[in-house]
Amino acid sequence: MTGIPTFATPAGFFGLSAANRMASYTVAGVPLDIGTTNRAGTRDGPAAIRRASRMLLDGAHPGFWTDPATYDLADIGDFAIALGDIPASLAAIEQQAIGLNHLLCLGGEHGITLPLLRALTRRTGKGIALVHFDAHVDTWPDNFGQIYGHGSVFYHAIREGLIDPGRTIQIGIRSPVQREVWDWTIGQGVTILSALDVHEAGPAAVADRIKAVVGPAPAYFSFDIDALDPAFAPGTGTPEIGGLATWQAQAIVRRLQGIAFHGMDVVEVAPAYDVSEITALAGASIVWEYLALMHS
Repeated sequence: MTGIPTFATPAGFFGLSAANRMASYTVAGVPLDIGTTNRAGTRDGPAAIRRASRMLLDGAHPGFWTDPATYDLADIGDFAIALGDIPASLAAIEQQAIGLNHLLCLGGEHGITLPLLRALTRRTGKGIALVHFDAHVDTWPDNFGQIYGHGSVFYHAIREGLIDPGRTIQIGIRSPVQREVWDWTIGQGVTILSALDVHEAGPAAVADRIKAVVGPAPAYFSFDIDALDPAFAPGTGTPEIGGLATWQAQAIVRRLQGIAFHGMDVVEVAPAYDVSEITALAGASIVWEYLALMHS
């Protein structure tokens, strides 16, 4: 244990306060919350995840035995957005993400992933692989009439060529979905593992499937907190029953060594609906698992 109580640690992720934009790994909050979730409130997600991350400071990661204090990691605060203007917000997020090294984004709603992918593919080239944990496919052409809503992220990412659908895998899917949206998604080449598939196959088999789909390509990791069952993540905008337990998500992520990840996000944490900070802690822990994976 350190000599500083957890509650007295600075508010940055892992208690970081330095704004070194040239660090190897950069944490940024993207508090986009345009009210297209069934519940509003993801604008407070980055702050809640940062607060919860302070619980992870005392010691090394027990799965990989890496110490967060040894990471070249900086928290640069929150990106600016254009309140109420979706296209302008997406453009602002993209511009602020360009030029940063390995970016770890704390959402905010899932709409942030599209401009993050646009920025990343300027560096890697288009057609990257995607590992996507979610309750929802997020491949609707629009979201309650919004062209760029949080349920349309990967529809646009596929249409723009940002991701390679043949190297895209979605894990934990279980929400209601129109058959034509499902068929379009599968028809593009996307691999879908439902939550039931995960429960029946187990983490090791799921991780093997992910690695087989992604292969050696540059990849992006996007974790919607509603991939977890509401029992483990009640603080989210569109909860769906039958989801993953936190231990399942951890066990899968810990087995993803060898994937060439170039960035990640954790999205849809809505602290107004959280209970005892368990959703925010789950989000922070997924970031921690990802960082440890990068250092394994």
